[in-house]
Amino acid sequence: MGRLPRPLAAKVFTGLIWHDDRILEKALRALKASFGPTDFSSPVFAFDVTDYYAGEMGKDLKRTFVGFRRLIRPEHLAAAKDKTNAIERRLAASGRRRINIDPGYVSLAKLVLATTKNHSHRIYVGRGIFEETTLVFYKGSFRPLAHTYPDFRLPTHIGLFNALRRLYAQQITTTYGRHAISRCP
Repeated sequence: MGRLPRPLAAKVFTGLIWHDDRILEKALRALKASFGPTDFSSPVFAFDVTDYYAGEMGKDLKRTFVGFRRLIRPEHLAAAKDKTNAIERRLAASGRRRINIDPGYVSLAKLVLATTKNHSHRIYVGRGIFEETTLVFYKGSFRPLAHTYPDFRLPTHIGLFNALRRLYAQQITTTYGRHAISRCP
């Protein structure tokens, strides 16, 4: 019988896509109320890799990523998605989202996203939520998989996620000690 190890806490982050900066500010306030203070914020990028959200949120969309200081248990990612869905609903107008908020976590080995959309590579975790490994850490950097979203493949974004992973590694070393790093691939 295998030993049931408890995984290390993970670094929660959100990816945000929006058009109106006032909505972003409201979303960030709500996210901080739910997940605590931030300790990582990416630059703002044009979200032009797909027009998937244009019909709902308009054109000239922007993208950013925000990390939170408080670590979470990996099994709590679905609850984080419930919270971000509630924020999206509160900020919607006329039944249309004005911001897309996707939570995920970074561990030493991978970057995982939560979504409400099923697909062959996603695992159902309950409450209408699916999770997917989006990036894997291999030979010193995060690497995309066949199903990885186009913007998560960009070298700029890979660099951001590597920086988020370094911040996480510092946190777990402080929290669990240096031996924690050796527990992970």
